[in-house]
Amino acid sequence: MVRPPQHRPGMGRPPSFHAIRGPVYHYPRGYHYQRWSIGGFLPLIFLSSPYIYSDYYDLGVGPPPPGCYWVRYGPDLLLVRRHSRRIVDVIYGAFL
Repeated sequence: MVRPPQHRPGMGRPPSFHAIRGPVYHYPRGYHYQRWSIGGFLPLIFLSSPYIYSDYYDLGVGPPPPGCYWVRYGPDLLLVRRHSRRIVDVIYGAFL
């Protein structure tokens, strides 16, 4: 399998992207689906291990840039800066 290049913020869905069927997603208590956009600030709870997504090669997006995490939020994949929690990219419908 050819590894996709490192993802650049604002790139959106790269040509190598393909949605996958992920495990059932559970929102933390008090949260429900919200359509996030670039520039928003993700609540700190989503930068914890149950939500950080490290199997990004399965989606064909490549590793996050230094200082960022891929975060699964329901059906979407968010690229989030670690220290500021600012969303720098969104791939809607990454998970079926």
